[in-house]
Amino acid sequence: MTATQHAESIAADGDVPAEQFEAEARAFLDATAERRPEETFVWGQGSENVSLFPERTPEQQAADLAASRAWAQQVFDTGFGWITGPTEYGGRGLTADHQRIWGRVASEYQTPSLSIYGIGLGMVAPTILAHATDDVKKAYLRKLWRGDIVACQLFSEPSSGSDLASLQTKAVRDGDEWILNGQKVWTSGAQVSDIGEIICRTDPDLPKHRGLTGFVVDMHAPGVEVRPLRQMTGGASFNEVFFTDVRVPDSHRLGDVNGGWTVALTTLMNERAAIGGGGGGVGLPTSTRLIEVARATGTNTDPLVRQQLARIVINDRVAGYTNRRAMAKIAQGQLPGPEMSLAKLSLTANMVRTYEALSSMLGPKLVVDTGEWGTYAWTQFLLGVPGMRIAGGSDEVMRNIIGERVLGLPKEPTPK
Repeated sequence: MTATQHAESIAADGDVPAEQFEAEARAFLDATAERRPEETFVWGQGSENVSLFPERTPEQQAADLAASRAWAQQVFDTGFGWITGPTEYGGRGLTADHQRIWGRVASEYQTPSLSIYGIGLGMVAPTILAHATDDVKKAYLRKLWRGDIVACQLFSEPSSGSDLASLQTKAVRDGDEWILNGQKVWTSGAQVSDIGEIICRTDPDLPKHRGLTGFVVDMHAPGVEVRPLRQMTGGASFNEVFFTDVRVPDSHRLGDVNGGWTVALTTLMNERAAIGGGGGGVGLPTSTRLIEVARATGTNTDPLVRQQLARIVINDRVAGYTNRRAMAKIAQGQLPGPEMSLAKLSLTANMVRTYEALSSMLGPKLVVDTGEWGTYAWTQFLLGVPGMRIAGGSDEVMRNIIGERVLGLPKEPTPK
């Protein structure tokens, strides 16, 4: 039986029993991947890389993408790609419990990273599913989940900052098409993306939140230019994207004309869910590694350092519980709510606690390369944290959302 035939046969079973599903998953992974060896961290051995963002050459990026794509296609064709997705768009129509089983079992094996698809699957695909036409859903959802294409999110602009509703990229209707002109910035993965979700201003005379419209745009279309942005880490994980008379068919509109704010909120809530839950490809270093830093530097008996490390572990655990509650809400078909802002803010707050603890443990070795293993390498983590505190909404914006929507505090005054 081919992989495709196997996928068709198990998809036809409907609600597959958990035991049967896990057995199928293990059989597939045993045949295609190596078991992950028991991870034992030994100070001074192995990679000391702890960077938040990948620092790859174009050649490395192309090779990684090819490996990720081949693995994503194999997983999808065998029935473990879009486990909870609607069958009419390529999903298997199973439950969140099945998805959790797959995640748990797959974590026991060494497989290519699928982080390059994180934005497309965690943010763009849910928005397409919620707001696109049936033709667009059929055109892109299966390809996204199979790894055939990569997607990016085109929201931020140089003059907008955290005030997304003030964006100025324009879309003007021309018959059955829209003509896009403008600039987006801080776009992760744009250099390898095939499609993008973009929010444009379609009526400048309406209040800023009401004059926006969302679209799915072809990133290879004439008039789309992607320019990498060099970060202070030395890498270029983000881009600025220019649109010059780019034509988008009206069939690729997301939601109603001038209804783009609702579309944007769907994406933003899913974005915070992905980042807060680690689905954006970034997360905290393991507590084991941090504890070993303390032992190697002789600060493991310092009560203040021990307290710092304890706070990191406790806050990480509590944030995990909060995120699980939010994921359960999503699994029931509800949109992510303000708790996703909590998840995202909890992650970045713990990143700040982490580099503060590292400063206490490493001192000058954190910023001066002495050649000692596991010390100066942490500067890549430190330099990546500011970017994470902006991604998906700045910490300040997250606090406002929590204060106003969760705690019921008065809205922050707006400038006159």
